[in-house]
Amino acid sequence: MERYIQMSDGHFVFTRTLTPTIPCIGHIHILHGMAEHSGRYVKFAGELCAAGYAVTMHDHRGHGETAGYNGKLGFFAEHNGFERVVEDVHEIVMTMRAQFTDVPFILFGHSMGSFITRRYIQLHSDHVDNVILCGTGSVSTLHMAGHFFARTLAMQHGKDTESPLLNKLSFGSFNKQFPNPKTAYDWLCSVEQEVQKYIDDPFCGFMPTNQFFVDLTAGFMLLNRKKEIEKIKKNLPILLISGSKDPVGDQGQGVYTVAEQFTAAGVQDVTVYLFEDKRHEILNEGNQQAVYQVLLRWLGKYDTR
Repeated sequence: MERYIQMSDGHFVFTRTLTPTIPCIGHIHILHGMAEHSGRYVKFAGELCAAGYAVTMHDHRGHGETAGYNGKLGFFAEHNGFERVVEDVHEIVMTMRAQFTDVPFILFGHSMGSFITRRYIQLHSDHVDNVILCGTGSVSTLHMAGHFFARTLAMQHGKDTESPLLNKLSFGSFNKQFPNPKTAYDWLCSVEQEVQKYIDDPFCGFMPTNQFFVDLTAGFMLLNRKKEIEKIKKNLPILLISGSKDPVGDQGQGVYTVAEQFTAAGVQDVTVYLFEDKRHEILNEGNQQAVYQVLLRWLGKYDTR
């Protein structure tokens, strides 16, 4: 089922719901990454449904059908856009949870969606049963420098002006580790057909605005604060999955840095799983069935039926 849900500020967000044909054992909400949309996760959602999970997802502000209906691609909001996007997640999840009240709730976030998830569980982990962070990474001083540079560009050239420079600074080096790349997006996946699908999708690979980068980097710095990480409930199981050649996760090093932050904050159940030689979009790699099985096996550990 597809529908728009109105947020508390009047913005309409596009959502998808898939329900299993077998008895429901859990509810998973998927948060997609930057410059893409929830439609790219329908196949994955189908696999989860086949295993008994209800799946919901939505297109973030500035993305996909949400932007197509009442926004601009690559633009969150005039102010505090990252926190507004996190609030969207909360309002949508609370609405969706009304349909699946008697089963565990799992939050899955990929790439930018994983950073949104990390902020979300700092604020609302009390009603989350499991978390899966896919293709996440650590926050560095470069993000702080990027934030102040983005603010300068937004003031000088406009908040809603597209920013090729910031986009290049953010992603321009991601292809360097891969020999003879054929496209600017080879770092996403080693399956050429999947990369081409991304390139051909009008809702993928768009140029974000200056304000988008202001908001995104502000969110990164906020969620990286020790006192914010310590707000996460200590018994929340967290799985971090990534490709060992994912530049977003600094080839695994950044993934382990995030896991160590959780552990240092007292989170008791943190697991890291790296898929050898795979890139950023492990759900689209040639071994995607193995990825599904790892996820389902991990979730199965917490099945109390």
